[in-house]
Amino acid sequence: MKVLIAGLGSIGRRHLRNLTTLGVEEILLLRSQHSTLPDDELEGLPVLTDVQSALDYQPDAVIVSNPTALHLDIAIPAAERGIHLFLEKPLSHSMQRVNILRRAVEHGGGQVTVGFQFRFHPGLQQVKRLLDEGAIGKPSSAHAHWGEYLPSWHPWEDYRQGYSARPELGGGVILTLCHPFDYLRWLFGEVTALWAFAGHLSDLKIAVEDTAEIGLRFESSVLAGVHLDYVQRPPAHRLEFIGTGGTIRWGNASGAVHLYRASAGEWELFPAPAGFERNDLFLEQMRHFLAVVRNEAPPSCTLEDGVRALELALAAHESAQSGLAIHLQGKANLPPAG
Repeated sequence: MKVLIAGLGSIGRRHLRNLTTLGVEEILLLRSQHSTLPDDELEGLPVLTDVQSALDYQPDAVIVSNPTALHLDIAIPAAERGIHLFLEKPLSHSMQRVNILRRAVEHGGGQVTVGFQFRFHPGLQQVKRLLDEGAIGKPSSAHAHWGEYLPSWHPWEDYRQGYSARPELGGGVILTLCHPFDYLRWLFGEVTALWAFAGHLSDLKIAVEDTAEIGLRFESSVLAGVHLDYVQRPPAHRLEFIGTGGTIRWGNASGAVHLYRASAGEWELFPAPAGFERNDLFLEQMRHFLAVVRNEAPPSCTLEDGVRALELALAAHESAQSGLAIHLQGKANLPPAG
């Protein structure tokens, strides 16, 4: 199998290491040469700087891990050639050209997997099983909280220069930390309405929002809140689900799930697997993608899943700017402009 990696920042390097771990031997690199990381681990790998020349090598798959605003520059021509795509989240910074990507995928016949790795977290998979089996009765509400100090993400570089801090590259906390839009939809189904408040509320020297509070209403009648920020120290990423028969809590730090069944009146612990570490999410995600490329499995997170998450993130921006709730009922099945 031949895999092209487009973008060699921190996530591209992680995918490179995981591909090597999983036994992929033919790896090509498409680079802009703007990475701030050392190139030691890239030594000996073919490096190209032109998209069409890279695609002429006829890779079986392309991993798109360059800055968000540049994703479709790679994804569309690769899809037109029928190449399987692993597309980092969010799939873009706007809905422009999303329909062009859809048509390219349909014409080329390749598969698209979107990189929402939390679908592979054993704790969230346990949460889904508990919700599906009715462990807390009928779910009524949920809350996702994710705060993480931006300058600590990549201590080797000036945080102001990273794509997460730059509006022209698709930065801002809503797009960059958009995982809750995907995993809440994975757990509860489609969103019918959304409201948001967001802004640059810290002393970080960035031109994007660093804090957001977002409310979601699902077709299933569940109400959810999402908090995102670039400010919090120490970092925190946690979830709580409330139902008519109990409560479920998950914390990213431990990876464990806590279940309170009202009928039993006590908490039950589902610990993370022994030896579990963060890279396991990405490793399992890449293992799955390679199975998709070999036609052994359908994508667990499809292009349309990625489109829905992007629509929610953009709706949050729209709501924060307008001060109005955004109604999405029926909108999910309409093709967006672009």
